[in-house]
Amino acid sequence: MPPRADSHDFLPLKPDAFYVLLVLLHGERHGYAIMREAAEHSGGRVELQAGALYRLLARMLDDALVVESQRRPAPDADDERRRYYRITALGKRVIAADAERMAALAEAARRALRGHAALA
Repeated sequence: MPPRADSHDFLPLKPDAFYVLLVLLHGERHGYAIMREAAEHSGGRVELQAGALYRLLARMLDDALVVESQRRPAPDADDERRRYYRITALGKRVIAADAERMAALAEAARRALRGHAALA
């Protein structure tokens, strides 16, 4: 299957994919750090298990949303089995497009709810 180049082709992102990209916006991370930070950023709503995370990362690698980083921390500060991931320019465009999509949805809901103050 040819890679998708338009960021809107990926929308809407599932919450797990959104939070993986969000975490990687902060810099390169290995799998365990991605799992931990995704749970933290989501307030515990996204708790990735290792198998699910690595399947998701494999899809994101295939879609060119992330790449495996070749840079490594100092050998004495790291386990050589760890793989580090970094967001790509396409990945940044995709998460930005999804954030815009969600902001538009939230604004539409706020406008609709203003006329229904009795519901609050």
